[in-house]
Amino acid sequence: MTRLYYTDAYRTDFTAHVVSCEPADGGHAVVLDQTAFYPTSGGQPFDTGTLNGIAVRDVLDRDDGTVVHVLAKALTPGEAVEGWVDWGRRFDHMQQHTGQHILSAAFDRLHGARTESFHLGAEHATIDLSREVSPAEIAAAEDDANRIVWEDRPVHVRFASAEEAAAMPLRKEPARQGPLRIIEVEDFDLSACGGTHVARTGGIGIIGVSGWEKFRAGTRVEFRCGRRALGRFRYWRDALAASQRLLSVAPHEMADAIDRLQGESKAAGRTIRRLQEQLASHEAKALVARGTPLGGGVVIVEALDGWDAAGLKALASAASATPGVAVALFSAARPALVVVARASDVSLDAGAVLKALVSAFGGRGGGKPDLAQGGGLEAPMEALLAEARGLIGGNIS
Repeated sequence: MTRLYYTDAYRTDFTAHVVSCEPADGGHAVVLDQTAFYPTSGGQPFDTGTLNGIAVRDVLDRDDGTVVHVLAKALTPGEAVEGWVDWGRRFDHMQQHTGQHILSAAFDRLHGARTESFHLGAEHATIDLSREVSPAEIAAAEDDANRIVWEDRPVHVRFASAEEAAAMPLRKEPARQGPLRIIEVEDFDLSACGGTHVARTGGIGIIGVSGWEKFRAGTRVEFRCGRRALGRFRYWRDALAASQRLLSVAPHEMADAIDRLQGESKAAGRTIRRLQEQLASHEAKALVARGTPLGGGVVIVEALDGWDAAGLKALASAASATPGVAVALFSAARPALVVVARASDVSLDAGAVLKALVSAFGGRGGGKPDLAQGGGLEAPMEALLAEARGLIGGNIS
């Protein structure tokens, strides 16, 4: 079969004839005598579009060299079809894939950091480099890659036999045998590749590194090209503008402003915890006073507003310091927090009570027989309180 995208990545409409059509994964696998649809291969996702108006759900590259188009409806062998490739998706992939060739070549030429693998996702693309690279090295490679983009160099496509390819200075050893498709970014990169690429580097627009992280023994570099880079710029611009409005500072002052706010927040948190601990001893007396007498002791099951996890724990601990007390305190906010505690002379497993509550209402938590705490309980407060009263009242002695 003829792969039209091999020689003309800009072609988005074509005519063909159906060679075969077979049931496959809830749809129909259609093979044509020629196609402009790129199948998932080499880290690049498949093209989308239509065949005779029927949406192409997937495009697969078979080991026998045929390209399979997965459709929801069947086509008849011998039938003539009109194909249409989604240009927006195709051109996006062309920008990202050609940008990857240039960025990989820049890392290789400048730093000897070879690209081990490439992945093109829906929002960003990544290359995995053979060694760790520094921020300065990443910036230098990014600058060099964009120099090649802005020089608008030609991108040539040609085919070579295995013998011819062996004599070429390819950036990476080809994975497949036999004749190869060669992509050349003029005077900069030479690679064997079956993907779709722009005709000139200027079509990439810009190559922007948006992040990186240590990956295995090397570095995974995330990047965006062309339209994706513009979309990410707009995202960051809008986020930065919104943050500026909230903080009332200039862009270069934002880091210091956030650091200051975090410090103030931590200080306020410490103050709140200290005041809650001081208040807990007073509030605990009131809780014990209005608790329900049971078997010579007191059971306290309440929902409290305005107390965080640390405050509820301090309050439950203070209340359970009184002999004969068993307590379960919930936060009024949902999903609910809960602390279960009991005095040393009360025979009750607080951990078991919490486990039963989590089993009934979701969430998570843990603890010991005398004190347990959890969160994420999703239920009406009346149900939580009733269940806790039943669990404590049925097990206390």
